[in-house]
Amino acid sequence: MTDLTPNIPEVVAEVSALFERYEQALIDKDVAVLDATFWDSPHTIRYALHENGYGFAAIHAHRVARPPGPGIKEKRIRLEILTLGRDIATVNLEFKVRGKDLIGRQSQSWVRFPELGWKVIAAHVSTMDGPPLW
Repeated sequence: MTDLTPNIPEVVAEVSALFERYEQALIDKDVAVLDATFWDSPHTIRYALHENGYGFAAIHAHRVARPPGPGIKEKRIRLEILTLGRDIATVNLEFKVRGKDLIGRQSQSWVRFPELGWKVIAAHVSTMDGPPLW
């Protein structure tokens, strides 16, 4: 039976450190770290504000084209990390969008692969703009 114990402290610490490394790599435009964070697979997906990255190659192409700098995150509002057992995690961040009256949201699904370590298999970035549609 698979162990899905939530938030084993040392696993949360591992994922948290990897998330912070990724966030710094966004600021530094460290494409090597950004690429190393994601699973090198055609199955990996990253939805961003103006990009639908289907597969690692498309995600990498976006990384290369993206300018360096702090990006859209002005201030963190809430960071939630959930780990299940030792090999599954989600990271969700709510943030204030730089220079705008908008709230941004970022989510990542992480899996620890036996030979590769922790990798993001799916990610999403969006903003909450306009009135609700329903």
